[in-house]
Amino acid sequence: MGPHTRTVRGGQGSVLERDDGQTAAATAREAAIGTTTLLTDLPYGPEAAEIARAAVTVALHGAARELLDDARLITSELATNAFASGRAPLVLCVDRTRPAAGGLEVEITVTDGGCLRPSSVIPAVPGEDDESGRGLLIVAALADAWSLRTGAAATRAWCRLTSGGGS
Repeated sequence: MGPHTRTVRGGQGSVLERDDGQTAAATAREAAIGTTTLLTDLPYGPEAAEIARAAVTVALHGAARELLDDARLITSELATNAFASGRAPLVLCVDRTRPAAGGLEVEITVTDGGCLRPSSVIPAVPGEDDESGRGLLIVAALADAWSLRTGAAATRAWCRLTSGGGS
């Protein structure tokens, strides 16, 4: 079984503990009050999506079912794309914030070690019989905001989901 992660809630500079006894800064920026960050390495293989979905389930424990379902699907697509198009290492970061206005804001980021062939950040529409190519279209349809930055040294796919709260 791969490494486990757990989130640490609270104030400045949240820390991630891994079951191998190592610790790492959970995020480069200071964590805001009401923010929880989960950061974990994903295996470089087809199991990356399954492990990423499980990590999101832990990070969003208690969240509304629709938000959790969307977050799990998006994370699965981003992790699959990172494995299929990128190189190791694969890293998942989930930031969960409760804004002052209420509700829940979730930011999901998957990074990888980059890709040798440049890819478009505008998702192409797959053919009706194509078995793949819908991942970024799914992300675009479900996320409130998203971005993809590709490069030879690193690729970063990011999205934001929100639920509830006042306007």
